[in-house]
Amino acid sequence: MPEEPADARPVHDVLGVGFGPSNLALAIAIAEHNAGDREDEQRTEPVSALFLERQPRFGWHRGMLIDDATMQVSFLKDLVTMRNPTSEFSFLSYLHSADRLVDFINQKSLFPLRIEFHDYLEWAAARLDEVVRYGREVIAVEPVTEDGVVVCFDVIARHGADTTTYRARNVVFGLGLEPHLPEGVRLTERVWHNRDLLTRVERLDTSPRRVAVVGAGQSAAEVTKFLHDRFPEAEVCGVFSRYGYSPSDDSPFANRVFDPEAVDHFYLAADPVKEMILGYHGNTNYSVVDIDLIEELYRRTYQEKVLGRPRLRLFNVSRVVETVEDGENVRTTVESLATGEKTVLDCDVVVYATGYRPVDPLRLLGDLAALCHRDERGRPVVARDYRVDTDEALRGGVYLQGSTEHSHGISSSLLSTTAVRVDQILRSITARRTAPLAFSGWSAP
Repeated sequence: MPEEPADARPVHDVLGVGFGPSNLALAIAIAEHNAGDREDEQRTEPVSALFLERQPRFGWHRGMLIDDATMQVSFLKDLVTMRNPTSEFSFLSYLHSADRLVDFINQKSLFPLRIEFHDYLEWAAARLDEVVRYGREVIAVEPVTEDGVVVCFDVIARHGADTTTYRARNVVFGLGLEPHLPEGVRLTERVWHNRDLLTRVERLDTSPRRVAVVGAGQSAAEVTKFLHDRFPEAEVCGVFSRYGYSPSDDSPFANRVFDPEAVDHFYLAADPVKEMILGYHGNTNYSVVDIDLIEELYRRTYQEKVLGRPRLRLFNVSRVVETVEDGENVRTTVESLATGEKTVLDCDVVVYATGYRPVDPLRLLGDLAALCHRDERGRPVVARDYRVDTDEALRGGVYLQGSTEHSHGISSSLLSTTAVRVDQILRSITARRTAPLAFSGWSAP
């Protein structure tokens, strides 16, 4: 089907690239802004928005929706509550609609099951189907100029063999994170990243005899426990460079690093102070494990030692130095960092729970990226309102949800400040809005 002529395209105020929790929260904020649900909402013209998501349906870390895994963040830090406590899109509203509000209250916990929180996200996303196009992979962003100034963007998305171009004054990138693997590691049918855990496990023809899990963080510990439960005859080997799993610091004072005002403090701080804060409080989020899970894994190793049937083996202060696939095995060589001793494990599966890394949020901009300012380390220079600092020739707004830890602090890729962040982005967009461009009645496919 041929595209509509360029001058017949609607010009959206906001085009969101990606529809994970961050841009979902933005879509909700826009919907509530347009409905005038907030008494303190400044009366402005409605904001038109469209979101493009490459997945065929909403999904957030589906491969790690282990039945008994819980969230590490309070349900009050949902998509809306810290921005609008009366929102109909809150986690409590979801519980009420599912007839589980009383039951949730009775369990006396701030931390829902991860699978339940994912169901909440799907519930919220389903209510905004009209503003999202699934199965659309954004492949390029091109400038639309007037008098030599970039006033808006043409966002090109691929769906199947076709492409469609969408036009917008502001682009909000919510690209999420990419799986990180050690250098030289390649994913195969028997070498996985934990992102795909549940999907891969379901594809196994037979129960494994031995599996190895590489990593020391929350995901690695969860995968280790899950595989130990799932395959009661298998040996499960955890490999990590630490002496033991380290507990996360979720104490009240440390948790203040996730407060909205902490973003202001971090943003205004000098670079050495930023590095200091990230160093001091990395143990609130990175390579750490809930203490209850640590104690459970230790209890299992001790119980098996008492019974004389150890099948949960932990290789601490160690690293994987080689994996060689040989037929149906992955010959995995583990080296002790302390002694240099090497142990060869013939595994059916090796799971790398080695975390994620941010993607370059500007990689889709092509030549436009040259108009975006970067610091001496090549990172985007980002204003307090999450807008990328640009040359004056780029008037259209480029906003980032994620990839701003260097400028906005440790919570930039987490749920903790999502509701507040999207409010700041929306207020920035409405404050900067210029006179409307030509609009037709054509609707996006």
